Amino acid sequence: MRCSNCGVCCTETEMLLSKKDIKRLEKKGFSQNQFVNYDKQGYAVLKNRDGYCVFYDLKNRKCSVYADRPAGCRVYPVIVDEDTGIILDDICQSRRSITQSEKNLKGKRVIRLLEIIDSEAQERRTRKVS
Repeated sequence: MRCSNCGVCCTETEMLLSKKDIKRLEKKGFSQNQFVNYDKQGYAVLKNRDGYCVFYDLKNRKCSVYADRPAGCRVYPVIVDEDTGIILDDICQSRRSITQSEKNLKGKRVIRLLEIIDSEAQERRTRKVS
């Protein structure tokens, strides 16, 4: 897929982050408090600033950490819909450039990523209760 840099997917993002995503961005010099919010269920969520992902460069219309972006951003626009399963997000202007084989491959990665993120959130909730 070729990103059109429209910024639609970076608007009011609710992108979940894995520990691996967080560590990768910390290695680039960012502190967690700059880009992570933890919700009540223990999920790490990418912060927004002025209506966009904290890493979206509105002036240049591109991701400022593209090479190190979160795993969820890497597989986008392939997402999981709770009712229908693996789909292409309707808001993505470039979704038609995704082949079926790419959708299938990214779909498997999305499912595995969500399993990891769910496990990490559960771990945070367990630590919080203890």
